[in-house]
Amino acid sequence: MRVVVTEYLSLDGVFEEPGEWSGPFFDDQARQFKSAELYGSDALLLGRKTYEGFAAAWPSMTDETGFAYKMNTMPKYVVSSTLHQLEWPGSRLISGKVAEGVRTLKKEPGGDLLLSGSAQLFNMLRQEGVIDLYRFMVHPVVLGTGRRLFADGTHEKSMKLTHTETFSSGIVILEYEPA
Repeated sequence: MRVVVTEYLSLDGVFEEPGEWSGPFFDDQARQFKSAELYGSDALLLGRKTYEGFAAAWPSMTDETGFAYKMNTMPKYVVSSTLHQLEWPGSRLISGKVAEGVRTLKKEPGGDLLLSGSAQLFNMLRQEGVIDLYRFMVHPVVLGTGRRLFADGTHEKSMKLTHTETFSSGIVILEYEPA
């Protein structure tokens, strides 16, 4: 497996609460892109806060395309030092030496291990060199305030641009691999 990060970002780098600002730009192209991304993945990798938000919402969702079914039935690896019981079916806990646990998952056969949201986990895995592909959905909006994805004090690391795509809504997909 490879670890693929997928994040919604504003032009000024905010990733916090994309449900509050990304909706006006989420068109059919974005839906098709996110669907292909999900169906190309074998499992989700989530931090505690993202897991709690997803686990509260997804189990009750249904849709005609099967997106909700895929979200609810695929394996989910949850990184947390405070959760001891996971209610969302298919969820497994990773605690202790997280980077080591994710590296072990990467050795398993399969497609992408998709990391969404989860800034603390993102920044730790980035520092540890565990991420294989960074996928950013940059939205044409400046928010001015909000939590940034990259933590303050992040050490410089070069990346190699591997793919770009532009949607008619103004969303730009940027994919990078570690250089």
